Amino acid sequence: MKRQFLTNNLQVHTWQDIEKYFVELNERNINSIQELEKWLQDRSELEAVLEENLAWRYIKMTCDTTDKKLSENFEEFVTKIEPKINEYTDILNKKFIENKYFNNLDSQKYFTLIRSKKKEIEIFRTENIPIIAELQTIEQEYGKISGAMTIDYEGKKQTMQQAANYLKNTNREIRETVYRLINERRSKDVDKLNTLFAKLVDKRNKISENANYENYRDYKFDAMGRFDYNANDCFEFHKSIENKVSPIVDEILKKHKEKLKLEKLKPWDLGVNSDLKPPIKVFKTSDELIEKTIKCFSEIRPQYGEFIATMQKNGYLDLDSRIGKAPGGYNYPLYESNIPFIFMNATGNVRDLSTMVHEGGHAIHAFLAKNLELVDFKQTPSEVAELASMAMELISMEHWHVFFEDKEELKRAKYQQLEGIIKVLPWIATVDKFQHYIYANPNATIKERTDNWVKIYNQFSSKVIDRETCEQYFANTWQKQLHIFEVPFYYVEYGFAQLGAIAIWKNYKENPEKTLNQYENALKLGYSTTIPKIYETAGIKFEFSEQYIEELMLFVKKEMNF
Repeated sequence: MKRQFLTNNLQVHTWQDIEKYFVELNERNINSIQELEKWLQDRSELEAVLEENLAWRYIKMTCDTTDKKLSENFEEFVTKIEPKINEYTDILNKKFIENKYFNNLDSQKYFTLIRSKKKEIEIFRTENIPIIAELQTIEQEYGKISGAMTIDYEGKKQTMQQAANYLKNTNREIRETVYRLINERRSKDVDKLNTLFAKLVDKRNKISENANYENYRDYKFDAMGRFDYNANDCFEFHKSIENKVSPIVDEILKKHKEKLKLEKLKPWDLGVNSDLKPPIKVFKTSDELIEKTIKCFSEIRPQYGEFIATMQKNGYLDLDSRIGKAPGGYNYPLYESNIPFIFMNATGNVRDLSTMVHEGGHAIHAFLAKNLELVDFKQTPSEVAELASMAMELISMEHWHVFFEDKEELKRAKYQQLEGIIKVLPWIATVDKFQHYIYANPNATIKERTDNWVKIYNQFSSKVIDRETCEQYFANTWQKQLHIFEVPFYYVEYGFAQLGAIAIWKNYKENPEKTLNQYENALKLGYSTTIPKIYETAGIKFEFSEQYIEELMLFVKKEMNF
């Protein structure tokens, strides 16, 4: 993207490097509708440069959590630059809304931007700026703690991701040994993570109090721009999942238990193949994963493969798991370069394939939306962003033969993918319901919080699993969910989007070209319209009813031949 407002050689190191641009935007006289729109474009360019600068600091830090300088570089931005940006954000939002030409703007074109800016003004409090900056720094402690977790097995240190592969081993003794090693290692940091989380809850609660909200949940819903649904919709989702999905999980696990011929199905038996076939090794190196992903995506539509190839060419992929690397995976959109970055911890299994095509779906979204006029339009809500990625998991599955020479392994991988989709929905509901409890009860003790987690966990988890002799591990399983620590309330979107993704896949099976056209048209909208409208453009519904979920689950079961 060629700069029009900022100098091309601008390097952002300190607030002084960029202050003059904020001052100019604030002091600029705007004397026509055209000048107001140009002002929006210049502000967007400044935001794109700054967000990309922060993005690279975050990316480099998560790629190596052991490098203190990288961590300090990220903290420098969030503690010294971002607070100043936030002050001007409120000033510029008010300048925009109060401009005499504001009411002459195209209300349809700028609808989502205007409602977002009005809400930002409403919830902004100067006293929250340093708290938000401090929070961003504290939140990164989770990645450092988790990234340092390893177990010693077979004479070498293993990351949690690498160790998890042993849970698919056909030798039950090995599975139990590694399962216990993993959970004993996690147990060592329970107190540390409880202390960290208590700090986070306290500061988040203070932010909501300062903004005159009854609780942090209500504040965060507004801060996240959840205009198109509310907490009651989340509760409906929880109920629908409990009634229509959890029973299917029970069916799957009963069948799994029978095929394994086990008297008791233990937690370490859940990842092994029902026929005791060894884990599928999908790829040996990250280069092989990239090459095959490009080929797979190209079969869907050639430009999808080109997108991944562009990322590879520019070095915007870091896929291997290694000690000191933050856990998880993400796709980070870069609004000036207009090339996203994919980060993950691949070890060669089917789950890594799913993660790659998932993040690849985010990347496709970023490329398709890159020509939108403003950064605000590119910053899609998670309900839409995750729709793009989860739909690509399922669409790409129709082309997974690229990854598998053995047809039986391909069949197994697809079944595993669909089984995972069903199993994850109760977990999503569990995590989301727990967060509603946390922030409705911010002063709960660690024991109260733990007891409530167990209660909610038991509500959604399968009774087929026998947890005797390892019950102690389940009281703190919430601590492995990064989102609870780093991005509160960002998780239920996966559930909403998963339902939408299944609906898109169903359409794709019936009419591929029409569905891809609808998919692309929806993604190209970015966030220039409402979530329900984007889903409608994709040819699906934004709905959480029991009836709708049951309909989708029956389709998935049929595809599984279950």
